[in-house]
Amino acid sequence: MATTPFETQARIDLAAAFRWAARWDMHESIANHFSVAVSDDGARFLLNPVGSHFSRIRASDLLLVDSQRPGAREGGKTPDPTAWNLHAELHQRLPQARCILHTHMHYATTLCCLQDFEWMALDQNACRFHGRIAYDRDYAGMALDAAEGQRVAGLLGAGKNVLFMGNHGVIVVGATVAQALDSLYYLERAAKLQVLALSTGRPLALIPEPLAALACAQWNDYPTDYCDLHLAALKQILDHEEPEYTT
Repeated sequence: MATTPFETQARIDLAAAFRWAARWDMHESIANHFSVAVSDDGARFLLNPVGSHFSRIRASDLLLVDSQRPGAREGGKTPDPTAWNLHAELHQRLPQARCILHTHMHYATTLCCLQDFEWMALDQNACRFHGRIAYDRDYAGMALDAAEGQRVAGLLGAGKNVLFMGNHGVIVVGATVAQALDSLYYLERAAKLQVLALSTGRPLALIPEPLAALACAQWNDYPTDYCDLHLAALKQILDHEEPEYTT
């Protein structure tokens, strides 16, 4: 179990993220992976083990893995190889990727499957991601070797916290679990609106570039710690309805 107060809190926050991703129907069977770094260099991180359903993950279920010691395993449990190859590389190579959330959530993945798709400044939520989305146009199959993790990490440059993975899904990264989860939630909300708007066949009323940039800056400078408050509210619900998530 946890060895520091920081790791204890990271486990609880990430367990809450898993459970809410399931409640929001962003999970997929026992696939997809969330992780959070617990060392400054990103080498040590928490990750869901193989076979765990998002809706049942508890803080103690999370694996503590070390990319410098790939053979070390907690209690015989193992991470999924695709999770290991992606998350180990991203945590070490990207300073902004303290928390990494990878899903195949429906609406964002739908947009990932449109040829040459570019994110649209269609509503206020979409503006939050202005200039922050990178694209992987070269689907390369499952991440079964470290080279794929290195390739993906190379696509998420400075200032980017979302990767649209063509024909695959999305990766959202953040400085904390709260930041990453809040971004994941709003990304899917905005993606749903874009899919619905495109489905009408009507002309789209896009927000002009300068206004989209302004709205993004306003969000970044917002005076309330919105992400932290969002996660705190979600955990309050779990504390009442599923308190075992912290154990």
